[in-house]
Amino acid sequence: MWKRTFSCVFMDSLYNKSSLKWGKTMSYRFELNVEKDEFNQFVENHEYCNLLQSYQWANVKQNWDHYHTGVYENGTLVATGLVLIKVLPMNFTMFYLPRGPIMDYKNEELLQFYFKELKKVAKKRHCLFIKFDPAIHVNDYKSSEYNTSRYEDCSFYLEEFKRLGAKHHGFTMKIEDTIQPRFQSNVYACQDIEQMLPKHTRRLIKDADKRNVKIIEGKKECLDEFSRLVSLTEERKQVSLRNKDYFTLLMDEYPEGGVIFLAQCNLYQLSKEAHRKYDETKKEIENTPENAKKKLRRLNEQIQSIEKDIKEFDEMLAEFSDKDQDVSIAGILSIQFGNTCEMLYAGMDERFKKFMPQYKEYVENFKWAFDRGCIYSNMGGVEGTLDDGLTKFKDNFNPTINEFIGEFDLPVNKLLFKISLKAYEKMKKRIKS
Repeated sequence: MWKRTFSCVFMDSLYNKSSLKWGKTMSYRFELNVEKDEFNQFVENHEYCNLLQSYQWANVKQNWDHYHTGVYENGTLVATGLVLIKVLPMNFTMFYLPRGPIMDYKNEELLQFYFKELKKVAKKRHCLFIKFDPAIHVNDYKSSEYNTSRYEDCSFYLEEFKRLGAKHHGFTMKIEDTIQPRFQSNVYACQDIEQMLPKHTRRLIKDADKRNVKIIEGKKECLDEFSRLVSLTEERKQVSLRNKDYFTLLMDEYPEGGVIFLAQCNLYQLSKEAHRKYDETKKEIENTPENAKKKLRRLNEQIQSIEKDIKEFDEMLAEFSDKDQDVSIAGILSIQFGNTCEMLYAGMDERFKKFMPQYKEYVENFKWAFDRGCIYSNMGGVEGTLDDGLTKFKDNFNPTINEFIGEFDLPVNKLLFKISLKAYEKMKKRIKS
């Protein structure tokens, strides 16, 4: 990785009623390789803080080259950008800044300077275009408050990016239309998350409690079980997610912020408890006089319910293990970065769907994030129509929908840009299919 510094000076004129005064000289310096601690400290404390713009994310994206770019103003870091570089056929490249760069987008001079200098670097790397999807929110709203006239407030940013020469992909609606989802379902911090949940969600958590579902929090020691659960989800949904090596990499790169939650239950104990309740209820029926019809009806209904549970638990015991041990039935891998939490991957054993483990473990994840000072816990992308299965499931946690401004392409090689964009879209569709 080569290193080079670019610099430029902007003069800022300040006007007052009595006279025209020149303000201090502002010196911008472009840096290709900002040091890790300084880079992360800036990103973590910025309003656009995002895991995908953390220093370590470059190591996670192992099949991309990268730069950790930055701009200094009079010696102070004022902008950063993790630039991922995809090598294309014929030695061409594509630059991509996921949810970046991180800067004050209202500072026109800074914005122009950053991309002007980045384009110089891009040309040397035979880059066809620079793709970026800044973490600028178009709107935030509840699913039930969905509205269509919400783009007026972002016109300023669209004009700024247009001045750069960047092409906006528009306000896309499908997850597959962009690299990062333009809509995401997000739970914001509150004092009592359980009280903020819909009634039916609290009821589902009680169902999990009745089956003695417990949530354990761990690190790399949970990777085997978590990977197994993700693979089960892959098989069920006919999708390709990630494997243990990738999850290990995430936990290695974020040793402090990475966490795995596993929902577990003990089938042996559940069966044992059900048999005990059955015997007790049977005895109570035997000792209940025949004229106590109401009580007998209630007890017989209990017997039917317990018999159903016994059948369910015993069938599972025969399939899994009759040992007195905990079984992992669902899991989540999340990463805290700065004051944000990203719930990146989840898996579940569908055979335990009735145990409602995901509802309980999601809430535990929220509590964990908020206790660590996170302002939100992001459950990931949803379709812009808000009528898909992902949205309906995530709506169980009373989330806010974050709608982002979308994706932009800044041509570097104008001659080949249109052709390369078509080739890129074809490649993207092929990879997703």
